Amino acid sequence: MNGDRLKKSTRHVLLENKWLFVWIFAALLFFIGIWVIQGKNPAIDFAAGYIIELSLSVDNLFVFLFIFTSFHIDEKAQHRVLTYGIAGTIILRFLFIFIGVSLVNRFEWVLYIFGGLLIFSGIRMALEKEEEGEDPHNSRMFRFFQKILPMTRYFADDRFFVENTPENRGGKDSAMYRKVPCLATPLLAVLLLIVFSDIIFAIDSVPAVISITRDLFIVCTSNLFAVLGLRQFFFVLEHMHRKFQYVKYAVSLILIFTGIKMIIEIFGLHVDNLLSIGIICGLLGGGILVSVILSSRQDEEEEKQEQRQENAAREDEI
Repeated sequence: MNGDRLKKSTRHVLLENKWLFVWIFAALLFFIGIWVIQGKNPAIDFAAGYIIELSLSVDNLFVFLFIFTSFHIDEKAQHRVLTYGIAGTIILRFLFIFIGVSLVNRFEWVLYIFGGLLIFSGIRMALEKEEEGEDPHNSRMFRFFQKILPMTRYFADDRFFVENTPENRGGKDSAMYRKVPCLATPLLAVLLLIVFSDIIFAIDSVPAVISITRDLFIVCTSNLFAVLGLRQFFFVLEHMHRKFQYVKYAVSLILIFTGIKMIIEIFGLHVDNLLSIGIICGLLGGGILVSVILSSRQDEEEEKQEQRQENAAREDEI
């Protein structure tokens, strides 16, 4: 079943997730509205912030995909987790934005700390080895949720809570389990993992958009439109993640670029946001192109290998 899903054509996957284009079109209309009402420069700032946030979200979505795959979450439950998770993401992002913009407006030197943080994050991402990573079941965060939440051992479809019955308790009879009217399911812990993982990525993404502008309205709306499309973007990435496996290097270069852009302001050097859009789109487009070419070659090699194995099997039968 998973193999069939991965073999879906790019066109079919994009048609299935047409809401992604609806959100992108909504962002385009908002961009035009800002241009008409506020002028060219705020509109360009919005576009630059939106593109940065959307590109940096790719790495975040890979983490979501890893968590869902590790817990064997079905598509119906994924939809529910992403809906609530993105709502939590919006709230947390706005909190980070208010704190970040306030700090930069009050203490100018914080901007250069943010710049250094972005460069460090970009280098770390580029040098990070491709590994399966730690099983989320064994993560400290997941074990912490299990300790503080009365939780069932098993999932219950797409529900976050179930009735507190002896069967659902699974033999657990402590005071914490007896006193509550309902029990959390592991799906709630998955939701919390998704939300808290976004906190880590917000440490990179919020300073990156602040490098473009300190206008609170532009920073908030560019983040909002980028996050609103994440749910549909995830399902496109789920089917096509092999074709995007090298995009992380483009994302790392975008982080390094935005960090350098922040730091060189110390020397009075300013990179125009229109130029920033061109550089970011060029890096992201280059990363996608390289990923598609290399993944296509890899698929061709695997097909040839399978064909050789089939031919060898036929010869053995003869």
